[in-house]
Amino acid sequence: MLTNIAKKIFGSRNDRLLKQYRKSVAKINALEKQMQALSDTELQAKTAEFKQRLADGQSLDDILVEAFAVCREASSRVLGMRHFDVQLIGGMVLHNGKIAEMRTGEGKTLVATLAVYLNALSGKGVHVVTVNDYLASRDASIMEPLYNFLGLSVGVIVADLQPFERQTAYGADITYGTNNEFGFDYLRDNMVTDQYDKVQRELNFAVVDEVDSILIDEARTPLIVSGANAVETSQLYHMADHFVKSLDKDDYIIDIQSKTIGLSDSGIDKAESYFKLENLYDIENVALTHFIDNALRANYIMLLDIDYVVSEEQEILIVDQFTGRTMEGRRYSDGLHQAIEAKEGVPIQDETKTSASITYQNLFRMYKKLSGMTGTGKTEEEEFREIYNIRVIPIPTNRPVQRIDHPDLLFASIEAKFKAVVED
Repeated sequence: MLTNIAKKIFGSRNDRLLKQYRKSVAKINALEKQMQALSDTELQAKTAEFKQRLADGQSLDDILVEAFAVCREASSRVLGMRHFDVQLIGGMVLHNGKIAEMRTGEGKTLVATLAVYLNALSGKGVHVVTVNDYLASRDASIMEPLYNFLGLSVGVIVADLQPFERQTAYGADITYGTNNEFGFDYLRDNMVTDQYDKVQRELNFAVVDEVDSILIDEARTPLIVSGANAVETSQLYHMADHFVKSLDKDDYIIDIQSKTIGLSDSGIDKAESYFKLENLYDIENVALTHFIDNALRANYIMLLDIDYVVSEEQEILIVDQFTGRTMEGRRYSDGLHQAIEAKEGVPIQDETKTSASITYQNLFRMYKKLSGMTGTGKTEEEEFREIYNIRVIPIPTNRPVQRIDHPDLLFASIEAKFKAVVED
């Protein structure tokens, strides 16, 4: 009751924050005519002036209003796009290490330029993280003329770059790339024997596009760099696969939800008989139980054409559960990929051992400052706060929304969902 009364008098925390941001927007707007009066050369000289002021002890917050005004004017001249007031608010939200929730079509790519330009002035590098190579290349090519006009360099990290090309891209003031590329480069940097072979600089500031997809949906997916294992084990994979295929339903206990499976008592008895063992769980049989566990997962949990596909070249390709695309060059770890190869009767490739591994969750928490953009961040706010200590700030649209947004509908089953779709 008291909380509701306080909200009515003072507004919600979000309303109070937006009120503060609008004060800064008014200051930026007040500088617009002054910026318009500058020649291109004078406007470009502002970047060197800001860098000098930072070197003299001023903070990024001290120069925010002027830097945003410069970036807005440069964008109008170079790209023909002038930042709206709500986009200025979005830029401030990103600079403050928060998540800007903006509706689709509100221009999040342009919003990012404000925070990116301001933070790039520090000379420590800014990473703009996207969900795929196409978006990284597209966004960089669209915004590069703006950054170049303002005296900043832009790099793009995509697959198949040589190490020296990666070093150059990371050495730029602003680096665009995918979460995958940033993650694997971090792992490879931690495996080099000479510091001059490293490609990344310190992890300073990241702006993550589609932040809920990258930081929540894929957060626990480990990135793994593997090396070859010297032990020849293909025969054991075939034996474990042959044994597992001979089992009845009562011989194993399966939980599809958590993707776990194990032998029941009758399954253990059959394993001991099949492999001529007194006790399957003796210490010397640890390796064999690992092969059996992988064979069980491969045969009864991993599904053909859902979790993986068999290519024309007789290779097992993992299917990305988020995009539905196959992931070339990616393999399941700990022998599961080989177990699937044995199941499908394709050549078993050499087993690999994990050389380095990290999750996106741990990777992105290492940045000194982390921010993001999305159209649907509020639903994940609790997780953002608990895992990354980041707040989600919903930003109003530039114009009133004409579209009618109905509440989400939840159905108990796929059948009920499609029945409702047909009726609609």
